[in-house]
Amino acid sequence: MTGSPTPLIAGNWKMHGSTAFASDLAGSLAGRMSDRGDKRFEMLLCPPALLLGAVLDAVGTSSISVGGQDCHTAEQGAHTGDISAAMLADAGCSYVIVGHSERRADHGEDDSLVCAKASAAQSAGLVPVVCIGETLEQRDAGKAVEVVNGQLRGSVPARSSAATVVVAYEPVWAIGTGRTPTAEDIAEVHDALRAVLSEIAEDGAGVRILYGGSVKPENVAEILAIDNVNGALVGGASLKADDFWAIAQAV
Repeated sequence: MTGSPTPLIAGNWKMHGSTAFASDLAGSLAGRMSDRGDKRFEMLLCPPALLLGAVLDAVGTSSISVGGQDCHTAEQGAHTGDISAAMLADAGCSYVIVGHSERRADHGEDDSLVCAKASAAQSAGLVPVVCIGETLEQRDAGKAVEVVNGQLRGSVPARSSAATVVVAYEPVWAIGTGRTPTAEDIAEVHDALRAVLSEIAEDGAGVRILYGGSVKPENVAEILAIDNVNGALVGGASLKADDFWAIAQAV
């Protein structure tokens, strides 16, 4: 990560937690950030929507950022059960995850919808974390780079910049399985993504590209040492304060 922008260590809590859990976990991390004044990385917590208030209260004046896990394309309207980017911003969020593989698979979201959500987030003053990644079948067919490059071009809004977008590469087959690609596999994809970002973003060299997919304290140091890896999007390990903090300390 030599010469890279400040790494972002993001926790996607998915559909886990309670108010008490959220307060304890976020409070523990906020205490560590405040006590150590660590500026080597930025930390982001993305809890379920109902726990945003508890997390925002717990992080208080610490440097931890808070984000949503999804948003609608519209600012408001007759969209029962949905949450707009403007609402997330109003609640105190600064980021929102869009296009996670679980949204793409479980809710049929395609690149154009992900791009529309990312645009809505930017319009509301949020930074979208745009997720992309290939399936095992696509990787085995030798199409990993082709697939993620296509998703990147289709999902990142035009005129995005390092200040307005983050990209997260999550090989679908590695999420929650304990399996991770080799360092060479990760480097190949991240290098390809950087090349595309240099074409489609205003300052593509500065856009942070996170790696996600069974990131753990045991493997994170090797992953973060790879060129063009500018942080991590962490799932299960973000639910344990010690594990998530250990991941951040590996920067």
